[in-house]
Amino acid sequence: MSVLEQLKQFTTIVADSGDFETIAQYKPQDATTNPSLILSAAQQPQYAHLTEDAIKYALSKDVSAEEKLELATDKLLVNFGSEILKIVPGRVSTEVDARLSFNKEATIAKALSLIKLYADNGIDKERVLIKIASTWEGIQAAHVLETEHNIHCNLTLLFGFSQAVACAEAGVTLISPFVGRILDWYKKSTGETYSATSDPGVLSVTNIYNYYKKYGYNTIVMGASFRNTGEIEQLAGCDYLTISPSLLGDLQKDEKKLERKLSPEIAQAAEVQKVSYFNDEAAFRWEMNQDAMATEKLSEGIRNFAKDGVKLENLLKEKLNL
Repeated sequence: MSVLEQLKQFTTIVADSGDFETIAQYKPQDATTNPSLILSAAQQPQYAHLTEDAIKYALSKDVSAEEKLELATDKLLVNFGSEILKIVPGRVSTEVDARLSFNKEATIAKALSLIKLYADNGIDKERVLIKIASTWEGIQAAHVLETEHNIHCNLTLLFGFSQAVACAEAGVTLISPFVGRILDWYKKSTGETYSATSDPGVLSVTNIYNYYKKYGYNTIVMGASFRNTGEIEQLAGCDYLTISPSLLGDLQKDEKKLERKLSPEIAQAAEVQKVSYFNDEAAFRWEMNQDAMATEKLSEGIRNFAKDGVKLENLLKEKLNL
């Protein structure tokens, strides 16, 4: 039995891709997208019809040029998500514009409009996760979406423990701690190399998973952004893992025996103290400030997703003749 099949016995596998032809190959439960993945997929000729449909939709609306561009972008994200949902039995994650990361009200409004576009495509909100950056404002917005609108959220660009704690307290459906990007920061910062067992990203997700299970939080922990299969294997047993097609391929080819590393039972023995951040903005911001890695990687992640979001807009702007 392949490592991938063994992993599926105790972890839900999610495909981290906007390319649904490769998604189908690995039979994941869910799929995640982000502006970078959609930008890449939107430039492939086989998906041109999705772009054309988004352009047609935007042009049919009697709104300003700026609003047409926003509508075309949102419609394109939803078109990709809708196609992916024909392949995966579970949910798709669709990301809110990264430029709204520090605006609670605008994030809520954008999430509601994305869900409306999905509804127009005949897709129930139960099958969609709205991806929001794990800023203070993003976490507060997610709380409103979850509790007042019953919209499921995936809190992304999560690097620090305080972010994870606040998300659990906010009652969000799922978090995406970025394993590989944490490793990148430590390698660059220390000049050291790390094994799969000493990998700071793996240790971070293990700590978050144990904390959630020990204190009874229902928020799903979905490890993301992997650099190698060793990281994935060390997190076997984590609730969900979202994995790129290339690493899914590597796991499918490997036949070695896989050992479960994380479980609710193991988590009970973890020595981790209960803390609280959701209702204490000053404490949350202080903890983030004290964690250079989390602060830097969150900022960098927002900048990069925003950059690719703008590239996607420029692609559509051309087609809209704006």
